[in-house]
Amino acid sequence: MTTERAHSPELSRVNPPALSRPTGFSHAVVATGSRLVFLAGQTALDADGKITGDTLPEQFERALRNLLAALRAAGGTPADLARVTVYATDVADYRDCARELGGVWRRLAGRDYPAMAVVEVVRLWDEQALVELDGFAVLP
Repeated sequence: MTTERAHSPELSRVNPPALSRPTGFSHAVVATGSRLVFLAGQTALDADGKITGDTLPEQFERALRNLLAALRAAGGTPADLARVTVYATDVADYRDCARELGGVWRRLAGRDYPAMAVVEVVRLWDEQALVELDGFAVLP
């Protein structure tokens, strides 16, 4: 089993060679920190409570910015993310945009990927929302 060390000493990304090579996620994340931060689902809402962006990549970027803002306000950094779940209203569109979404992730959160899942949902709380991200982080 190989373990990739993240920048955070509290998290170790584990990607066993017996599993397919992960792209844009880690197979497992081992957390040894002492504080957990649970992050509520974030969509592409602006400060006025309006969904911004017409495309999945635009909404994904805003949702990720919102998630990271909540994490930073709690004292964390993107490297502290242990788990993120992506809820998408169209997984086929998500897969088609995967390269662009990965670029958004790397630009905003770096190359340390948490354990992740993408789940297709019929709709989200805000009808205009195409994507929502939630997760948790482990802080020292």
